Amino acid sequence: MNPLRAGFLRHCRIAGHGLWLLALLFVGLACFAPATANAQISGAIFTTDTLGAVDRNIYYDKNDVYLNGGPAHPGAAGLPDSATPGVPDYYVKVTEPDGAMLGKSVVPVVEVAGGEFASLYQLSAILKTFSSGFLDPGYDTTTNPGSEYKVWVSKDPNFDPSQSKTDNFKVKLSDEPIPPPEDAELCVEKFYDVNVNGTFDEGTDIPITGWMVFISGDANLVRFTPSCIIVEPGTYDVTEAEPLEDHWIHTTGTSVTDLVLAPGDHVTVSFGNVCIGAGGGKTLGFWSNKNGQAIFVNGTDLAMIVGLNLRAANGSHFDPANYAAFRTWILSATATNMAYMLSAQLAAMELNVFNGLVNGSAMVYAPQLLPFTPAGLNALGFISINDLMTAANTELGLHGLVLADSPFRAYQEALKNALDQGNNNLNFVQATPCPFSFAPPE
Repeated sequence: MNPLRAGFLRHCRIAGHGLWLLALLFVGLACFAPATANAQISGAIFTTDTLGAVDRNIYYDKNDVYLNGGPAHPGAAGLPDSATPGVPDYYVKVTEPDGAMLGKSVVPVVEVAGGEFASLYQLSAILKTFSSGFLDPGYDTTTNPGSEYKVWVSKDPNFDPSQSKTDNFKVKLSDEPIPPPEDAELCVEKFYDVNVNGTFDEGTDIPITGWMVFISGDANLVRFTPSCIIVEPGTYDVTEAEPLEDHWIHTTGTSVTDLVLAPGDHVTVSFGNVCIGAGGGKTLGFWSNKNGQAIFVNGTDLAMIVGLNLRAANGSHFDPANYAAFRTWILSATATNMAYMLSAQLAAMELNVFNGLVNGSAMVYAPQLLPFTPAGLNALGFISINDLMTAANTELGLHGLVLADSPFRAYQEALKNALDQGNNNLNFVQATPCPFSFAPPE
């Protein structure tokens, strides 16, 4: 229950006798206000054959179309369960792709248990035709030139789009007594690209379940990975959906277009991603406060810092004699001389790694470095912390005074930004997939 609504109900229950009218005056109708409208329902539906084992988009008889639904795979979000076990409470309808009615169930016909359909449902058996005034069994034949239909499932008899799940399918009716043509199979998979190399590596990369993908062209479908569907031979586009969370990074293309499937083809489209976030970094502020000081002065940090090519505001080499000098230097860092600010961010990251807070082998996302191609940066814009620090230290050894008009400023700023993001725990490649979600498909 919504906590606010629960609070109102508690207020209603404790307000008694002489206080009742006063309570109503302040609380008003809030005690009896309806619950907030439900959010978009989860789960998915798809059409299948009589065995329910194959996700199909193409059929050759209307009686061959069965309906299934729920979580497509273990771990995927299921449909909301029916309110009462054993009692169907979902309605079904079939329309033209544009929504024109072809048939519907006049009563609820589908039960969901454990997020999944309780059984397979033959569309021609659970629907009544629109043309008969919803009296005769079945559903009318589409007028769509591609022989396409849309099936809807909802607890709402009015099929509010936000409370409905849909899927498209085709029925290629034929009067010819010949076998139907051989179909094709299109599979879509998603993987977590652990080594950020843009390819799926068995045993290293992690399959991702439940990522939304769009299939268009000779079919218009929404599916969730991993998905294999039987389709009519033709030309298709496959596109992965963009998650609502902005920390996901693509390591492959996001769309495959003009994919031609011939009869009998079995084609798999793969999409790779990683998410970025924290990696143990500590900021310049940490290394200038008492927490950082305690680590610094009790170890061999000073010698490590002196061994770097750090720069002062005037471009001279900076080799502090003690922590106090280091603290003053790092607190005063500005980007007037970009080498000074780069030095401060490098020092913080070197201290993070030196003290075991950050793994030097960890990969970070630094696409701003792509124009400069430092050693260790891959073509997708990922680089290890060790390689990033080496690149920064090498550059500081070469150019110590980098003012606004310097040709080296853009490169130093890109290095500084990558280190800054790491120190602030923004750009580390995560070891496993992060949560993701999607806006409802239109």
